[in-house]
Amino acid sequence: MSIAIVTGSGGLVGSETTRLFLERGLDVVGIDNDMRGTFFGPEASTSWQVDLLATQPGYTHQNADIRDAQAITNIFARYGRDIEAVIHCAAQPSHDWAVKDPVADFTINANGTQTLLEATRQHAPDAAFIFVSTNKVYGDRPNHLPLIEQETRYELAPDHQWAERGFPEDMPIDACLHSLFGASKVAADVLVQEYGRYFGMRTACFRGGCLTGPGHSGAQLHGFLAYLMRCAVTGRPYTVFGYKGKQVRDNIHVRDVANAFWHVFQRPTPGAVYNLGGGRHSNCSMLEAIAMAESLTGRPMNTSYAEDNRIGDHIWWISDVSKFQAAYPEWHYQYDIKTLMEDIHEGVTARMETT
Repeated sequence: MSIAIVTGSGGLVGSETTRLFLERGLDVVGIDNDMRGTFFGPEASTSWQVDLLATQPGYTHQNADIRDAQAITNIFARYGRDIEAVIHCAAQPSHDWAVKDPVADFTINANGTQTLLEATRQHAPDAAFIFVSTNKVYGDRPNHLPLIEQETRYELAPDHQWAERGFPEDMPIDACLHSLFGASKVAADVLVQEYGRYFGMRTACFRGGCLTGPGHSGAQLHGFLAYLMRCAVTGRPYTVFGYKGKQVRDNIHVRDVANAFWHVFQRPTPGAVYNLGGGRHSNCSMLEAIAMAESLTGRPMNTSYAEDNRIGDHIWWISDVSKFQAAYPEWHYQYDIKTLMEDIHEGVTARMETT
């Protein structure tokens, strides 16, 4: 029996990864206790995704907290060396929420990751361990680079070494403002690398930009495009936080993310680190995203502007994905920003019709 363990299996990345690995012949044990509903309220609950996954042959659900070492150990001991992959997607994912409860943020993101790494080392040491990290490990360093204000977005100065492809993995992460969320993810990121380098485990960190798609339970504090599209469809007020709405994000469809995980699972290497986002292929500013949402819905959005940006938030982020593409040349994007927005609109509209 070949098993993949997916943490945060009810979330955006976890659920898509679960479906892809099931499609490709693995059984999946999902670990999720719907903390997203606790973080962001009932609308952000992932229970609906878990209910859908439960109908899939080969899927087994475990309602466990990744901080509970005994519960996690019991799951890993049950399946042992049948576990061929661990895809760790569970997290506290929000800058803003982390400030409300820094202890919960750190114990989920850092200690929870430690618990999973140790369970893997003890019970499935040959498994590929794939961690969903974040570009927030780089802190606000990108904000201090030369940026040029354009009509609808900021851009990195064209003569800068990173302007053509975006930010690489060797951009320093020290001596800058991270936010508490960013700091907890740095701790987890470095732990995953260390287990790979020190113990020879097949670990990989994916430092994601905006990972998104139609299955995202978006909320104001997390899930930029999905929440924006929900506001566009329903007419709910949407607030832009700082930077004149010209802050840029690279956005990658969760299907492309899950497919990247699959390729690493096929050919893992210890301690790997990759930036993963839409790159120059798929990106937009807040203003541009609002315009696209309005075009898809056929009516203006109800937007307002707050001058204060989120602490540690990036003004301009484009991921340089060339390192991953060089390591896995068979991986390609399936979605650009236009098809991604269309897919989110379709998914949000379908969900609104069934609730």
